[in-house]
Amino acid sequence: MKKTVGVLYGGKSGEHEVSRCSAASVFSSIDRARFDVVAIGVDRDGRWYPQELASFTEDPAFGRVLELKKQGTWLVSHFASGDRLVMHETGSGRTVAVDVVFPIIHGTTGEDGTLQGLLELASVPYVGPGVLGSSAGMDKDCTKRLLLEQGIPVVPLITVSRLEWKTGTDAILAKIDAEIGYPFFVKPANAGSSVGIHKVKDRASAAEKIADSLRYDTKVLIEKSVSCREIECAVLGNESPRASILGEIIPSHEFYSYEAKYIDAEGAKLAIPAPLDSEYAGKIRADAVKAFKALYLEGLSRIDFFVEKDTGRYYLNEVNTLPGFTSISMYPKLWEQSGLPYGALLSELLELAFARHAERKNIETKFLR
Repeated sequence: MKKTVGVLYGGKSGEHEVSRCSAASVFSSIDRARFDVVAIGVDRDGRWYPQELASFTEDPAFGRVLELKKQGTWLVSHFASGDRLVMHETGSGRTVAVDVVFPIIHGTTGEDGTLQGLLELASVPYVGPGVLGSSAGMDKDCTKRLLLEQGIPVVPLITVSRLEWKTGTDAILAKIDAEIGYPFFVKPANAGSSVGIHKVKDRASAAEKIADSLRYDTKVLIEKSVSCREIECAVLGNESPRASILGEIIPSHEFYSYEAKYIDAEGAKLAIPAPLDSEYAGKIRADAVKAFKALYLEGLSRIDFFVEKDTGRYYLNEVNTLPGFTSISMYPKLWEQSGLPYGALLSELLELAFARHAERKNIETKFLR
């Protein structure tokens, strides 16, 4: 009997549109010989809407996206119900249930452990890292602290909270002058898809750009700008993860912005495999797997690196625990060039979700004296 996959998309974050674009690709490409598929849209207020009949529309910026029709009032059960996620429509009494969830909700509440916690309570298998890995991977401040503890190099940075900025703007700007310098990048600690990121070239524009980034989170990272190449690695697996070949992002914009990633088809060129010495590439791939394990990640993640042009030194830039799955996204492209086609990749991710769930069900939850 076929299992039913719930493709969960939309959400409350600033990456709502990106999610609908990624979900359109995932929904269309899951192997229908093995799985039935239900689209579950989440609106900007966090309300869930199972789609009776999934449909697509053309977004002027993002292209083909899954529609999100708001029909009925649905309650999502957080109680364990036979390893299925059950949703009830209050008016008709209709029930929709899925055996595994494929979350395509990027950013806040979708990949920060919040959604994963709900799915753990419901005891349902789901694709991607668990609560701890999602939270640690989403919070860039936490990520960098854990990576440094493991000896994985990161770019020099400082972290600034909203309160610190509000009460000590001048002191923070002075600290930037002394420890980071110009230019630098400011980015929300818990956003993805380059939302809220700015390159700050001088002190005159620093306050405005930092304040804007703080609109998207309660803390931001201020990182030294390095003249670099942008190298990405896809990691796949649970306890024994493996790394793809490396790819290089060559932005046509000043940096790999939100527009370059998702809107401008000419926003960047992808070089796969990245033109790097094989031994050097092997070290980066090894550190990608090391980071995956250090952050307690599972299922999938895309690990992004900077390679300094002058020195050849590399830094781990960030971890993406639910990377984009659009037709131009790097994660599926890296696996395709590594010999794992898109549809087979989705099937393996679903199998990894079932395997992890089965392993966790073997944990004893009752202590008998």
